[in-house]
Amino acid sequence: MMDPAEVEFLAEKEQITVVPNFSQDKVYLIGGDIGPFNASLPTEVPLWLAVNLKQRQKCRIVPPDWMDVEKLEQKKQEEIESKFFTEMPNQHYMEVTQLLLKYALTDIPKADDIRTLIKDIWDLRIAKLRSSIDTFVKSDSTHAKLNYLTLMEINTVRLFLTKALDQMHILRTNTQPGVRQSQE
Repeated sequence: MMDPAEVEFLAEKEQITVVPNFSQDKVYLIGGDIGPFNASLPTEVPLWLAVNLKQRQKCRIVPPDWMDVEKLEQKKQEEIESKFFTEMPNQHYMEVTQLLLKYALTDIPKADDIRTLIKDIWDLRIAKLRSSIDTFVKSDSTHAKLNYLTLMEINTVRLFLTKALDQMHILRTNTQPGVRQSQE
């Protein structure tokens, strides 16, 4: 079981564009090469490095293309209209948004609107997920297919769902005739 911090750690590997205010040759790291950095020229870096550079006032972060009010409003509307989960613009949309709004608020245009839209989308998806779980548990099904869930969304309900299914299994086996005798 992963906790939210571990999911956030995975999200920090996402590539993001920064505009550095310094110049430096390529940096060679275990996870891959980063750079070179040229002042005022955009470059792709992992989110963890973008946040680090921003905290040290070494860059400006360019928000991802999907982090746009109009695109997020459209995504929210798609999520409302569909009874199934829709594909998100980024597998780590919630984590990336939270990190960027926490550490690069001044670099995000219409940050408050984006925060609200992401929260609305999250709430819609979690409500849809809970409803799907309720339907699944009541149906006596043995499996379910949920496309387009993100790791954070799955992680949010994992503990509850596994415990609920375990309890349902115990209740069902105790109410079936003949099962009790074979257990004793």
